[in-house]
Amino acid sequence: MRNASLVFNPAGECVARYDKIHLFGFRKDDESYDEASFIEPGDMPVAVDTPFGKIALSICYDLRFPELYRVLAPVDLILVPAAFTETTGKAHWEILLRARAIENQCYLLAVGQGGRHENGRMTHGNSMIIDPWGDILDRKLKGPGVVIADLDHQRIADIRASLPALAHRKL
Repeated sequence: MRNASLVFNPAGECVARYDKIHLFGFRKDDESYDEASFIEPGDMPVAVDTPFGKIALSICYDLRFPELYRVLAPVDLILVPAAFTETTGKAHWEILLRARAIENQCYLLAVGQGGRHENGRMTHGNSMIIDPWGDILDRKLKGPGVVIADLDHQRIADIRASLPALAHRKL
């Protein structure tokens, strides 16, 4: 079994598939998770060209591995569907999301499941859209809802021109 993110075009054809590379493992007190015990990891980073721009695909725990996004840069948008635990989400979710948007000078859309699940697991929620400067443009903490913002290609270009960090990369 794999954890996958699929992209479909307007005709309903699957144009990209990303299989989650980094599998979550966590142990603290009575809380523990080991995705590697039942999920096979993917092995290929994926970005897809769309009418909206180039989009990097990732899933949940991938967020903790900035090298995944660097190998795909430059992109216009990073997608991060996730079910971060309440424990790790409260501590790290927003910080990591903003860092990935800033260091890749792109927009980031994070869709977070939130609430108590049937098995008792608590997930953090906190869906948001972040711009290339790290500003949160819209947010939904928990429960059903929508986050909306414009993807401004000129803002991406302006930030990359004034602070050409991606062009300064040596590795």
